Amino acid sequence: MRFIHTADWQIGKSFRRFGEREGGLKQARLDAIERIGEAALAHGATHVLVAGDLFDHFAPSDRTAREPVERMRRFGAVEWLIIPGNHDPHRPDGVWDRLARLGLPANVRPLLEPKPVALACGAHVLPAPLLRRSETADLTAWWDQAPTPPSALRIGLAHGAVTGFGSAQEASNPVDPARARSAGLAYLALGDWHRTLQISERVWYAGTPEPDRAGSQQIGKALLVEIAGPDAPPRVQELTTGAYRWETRETRVDRPEDVADLDSALRALPDTFRTVLRLKLAGALSLAARADLGARLAALEAVFHHLDADLEGVLPRPSDEDFDAIDFDGVLRTAAERLKARAQDAGLVAGDRKIAEDALVELYLTVARAREATP
Repeated sequence: MRFIHTADWQIGKSFRRFGEREGGLKQARLDAIERIGEAALAHGATHVLVAGDLFDHFAPSDRTAREPVERMRRFGAVEWLIIPGNHDPHRPDGVWDRLARLGLPANVRPLLEPKPVALACGAHVLPAPLLRRSETADLTAWWDQAPTPPSALRIGLAHGAVTGFGSAQEASNPVDPARARSAGLAYLALGDWHRTLQISERVWYAGTPEPDRAGSQQIGKALLVEIAGPDAPPRVQELTTGAYRWETRETRVDRPEDVADLDSALRALPDTFRTVLRLKLAGALSLAARADLGARLAALEAVFHHLDADLEGVLPRPSDEDFDAIDFDGVLRTAAERLKARAQDAGLVAGDRKIAEDALVELYLTVARAREATP
C-alpha cells in the first residue's frame, strides 16, 4: 500500500501581524492541498491520511470550511481520510456536522467515530478522532482490541503528544508511543507536532505542509509512505509541500564590517521573497554603525516576504566621533553623555538602561536627519 500522511493544515489561521502580507500566507495553506494531491497522483498513492487539525478552529465560516474541500474534490482518484484534531474537534454543530449538511464529495471522508475503516485495498485505518480540544485519556487504547481480518494491514491515525508520554506537562491528548507494537500497526500516522519527526520505525509525525510560526518546521512537508505488508517496515519519504520558508538566524554585529557582511549574507539567501525571516542580533556598535544597521534592515524588508528583526541585544557603543556628530560642546553633547552614563549604569534595572540606550540612538538619528534636511 502507498499513501500520503499529512496533518496540521490549520486552514483559516490568521496572520494579522503580517499586515498586507497576510493574504499570501493564508493562500499558501490552500495551495499546499493541491501540491499534496499532485504528489499523490505522481507517486501512485490512492489515499491521503490527514492526522487532525485540518482547520484552525472548530467553527470556521462556511467559505473557509468549503475551500479545502473543493481542492480535495479536484483529485477524485484520491481518497482523503481525515480525523478531527484539537483545533477542530468534532463538537455538536461544529465544522464536521456543518460540512455533512453542506455536502461532501465521495472522495473526502471525515472519520468521526472510533471504529475500524476498511479501505478498498484491504487495509484498515484505526482513527482516534478528538471530540474535545483536550483529552487526558489515550484515545488510541481501543486499537489493541480493534477487530480486523487476520493479517490485515492496520494503520493508526491520531492527533496528540507522544514525547514524554505520561508526564504532567504533556498530559493533553496523550498517545502511547508503544501503541504501534501493542496494536499490531503497520504504521501510526500522527499529527499535532508541527515538525516532521520520526518517533520509531513505524511512528511518525508528518509535520505541517505549510509552516505558521518561527521555530517550527522550516518548510512544509508531507510523508509518502509505502508498506509492502503487515509485517514489512514502512518506507517513508519526505515530500516538500510548502511555498514559504520560515528561517530563524542569530548573529553578532560588533563592527561596521559586520553590518555590511550581514546585509550581503541575507541578500544571498535563496528565494528571499518567499522567506519569513526571524533575525536575532547581538553585539555592540557605534551609533553610526547602528544607524547603518537600521537603514539596511529597513531596505531588506522589501527583499523578504516578512522580516522580524530583534535588535535588543545590540548595545550602543558610542565613539568620540558619534558624540562630535551630535554636538561638539553644548547641551546636546551633555545630554548624550548623560544618556551614555545611564545606559552603562549597572545599578539600573535592565528596562531603564534600555530606555537610555534607545534614547541615545534616537538622539543621534534625530541630529543626523536634521542636518540632512538643512540646505
